[in-house]
Amino acid sequence: MTKKIIGIDLGGTTVKFGILTENGEVQDKWSIETNILDEGIHIVPDIIDSINHRLDLYKLDKSEFAGIGMGSPGSVDLEEGTVIGAYNLNWKTLQQVGKGITAGTGLPFAIDNDANVAAMGERWLGAGENQPDVVFITLGTGVGGGIIANGEMIHGVAGGGGEIGHVVVVPENGFECTCGSRGCLETVASATGVVRVARQMAEEYEGDSEIKAQIDNGEAVTSKDIFAAAEQGDSFALRVVDKVCMYLGLACGNLGNTLNPDSIVIGGGMAAAGEFLRQQVEAYFLTFTFPTIQRTTKIKLATLGNDAGIIGAASLARKFIKE
Repeated sequence: MTKKIIGIDLGGTTVKFGILTENGEVQDKWSIETNILDEGIHIVPDIIDSINHRLDLYKLDKSEFAGIGMGSPGSVDLEEGTVIGAYNLNWKTLQQVGKGITAGTGLPFAIDNDANVAAMGERWLGAGENQPDVVFITLGTGVGGGIIANGEMIHGVAGGGGEIGHVVVVPENGFECTCGSRGCLETVASATGVVRVARQMAEEYEGDSEIKAQIDNGEAVTSKDIFAAAEQGDSFALRVVDKVCMYLGLACGNLGNTLNPDSIVIGGGMAAAGEFLRQQVEAYFLTFTFPTIQRTTKIKLATLGNDAGIIGAASLARKFIKE
């Protein structure tokens, strides 16, 4: 009998759930609000209650399920099933997530970092086309990522593998990063980083530009505003986007030259800029790579959207399926 699997995408605002077939077909989706009060002590009990309620609601027997997979912010211990340092969840101390969810649901449980899990989703059923070598970069409030090589997620010796947002792309006079370094990709290519680049460039730009005028007037400007203005031909916004895409192309080029993956997939909220973003990143990628990489590694846009997290999380539970 084929088994179902459950994927959980744990975020600071919502917890998203999915029930999937072992082949990745999403049969049901739902979400609950993430209750981060009282140092996040309600999060795991709420997840357990929500799963048990959903299975009862649809009269699904737990014997139909192979297990549960979850993506979480913070530092994740894969073997122990623990999380620490997920500050947007108010989890400052070590959380015994795996033991709690297994005890509360009676199902085997696996966990990984949320960016890694999104990478797994895009690799399995998204733009990665289930290739064994795929790099995923997510552009949002920060810059996250995941590297899959020879079918295996790269974690490194301390779980720090695949931290693409902290690849340094501005070695001199770069913006300070939350990690303590300077010039990280996250400081110039995240949603907040794009605005930071725009504010810096606005100091020296003298041409006509609505975005430049808004910045000078102290108005709130977002990365979405800047990309939209660039697509409309705003000369200043075009310069900002070109600079950001150069940084992204440089990071992608270095990853390509190092790993030669089948594809480097760009996702996250900023990827909504679509081909306008992808083509410019690709152009710089081609200038920073050698011929073998230019021919064999592709720059792609993510295709799963908000489902990447639950699909990737569910893929973690496939290891519990008995042959």
